[in-house]
Amino acid sequence: MSEDKSSSALVLFSGGQDSTTCLAWALDRFAKVETIGFAYGQRHAIELDQRQILRAALLKNFPAWAEKLGEDHLLSLDVLAAISQSALTSEMAIAMDADGLPNTFVPGRNLIFLTFAGAVAYRRGLKHIIGGMCETDFSGYPDCRDDTIKAMQLALNLGMDRRFILDTPLMWLDKADTWRLADTLGGQKLTDLIIEETHTCYLGERGSRHAWGYGCGTCPACDLRAKGYAAWRGEPV
Repeated sequence: MSEDKSSSALVLFSGGQDSTTCLAWALDRFAKVETIGFAYGQRHAIELDQRQILRAALLKNFPAWAEKLGEDHLLSLDVLAAISQSALTSEMAIAMDADGLPNTFVPGRNLIFLTFAGAVAYRRGLKHIIGGMCETDFSGYPDCRDDTIKAMQLALNLGMDRRFILDTPLMWLDKADTWRLADTLGGQKLTDLIIEETHTCYLGERGSRHAWGYGCGTCPACDLRAKGYAAWRGEPV
């Protein structure tokens, strides 16, 4: 009997909190799930090391998901760092640019990620492409907006003559809701894993352990994660 490709998914998996929650979401819903990550010269490249730690922990601690988790794909896109000057790809202070966007914005990053993910999904016969983009708690990145993702779905389907579905389960959730979703999906085992092993800090800092996980504690990504954790736990923000 042929495989039902409508029950297959490719998750954009960076090793961060959001993408790990999205991976759990996919494993809870689809029969076959693969992951894809990108090395693009990011300052916080330590997240790439965490990816395999997280995948191994999911295989070990969640037997029902283990049988669904398939191949991982890691693509090199160093050209992104070469053509963009951002605080995520170079040693510069995080600040707001004159156009109102934070200088952590890497122009075209999610558009490129989704294009390459579409190419891999095409080759692997996967239907759903899942990303952690969010328009509720975000830094103003235009490539995280719902309209952008809908446009990319249309472009991929027209350009590859497929009917991919781009799922963004976090699009309308704030960070507290993201913690809540992880707890609903995998309970304390999953939230503890997110605290201990995911990486969110823009500066690549894993020396300081906080209640919500590891990070510098001051960059925008750490601040958002900390406030979301406190709100989820019912603590003062």
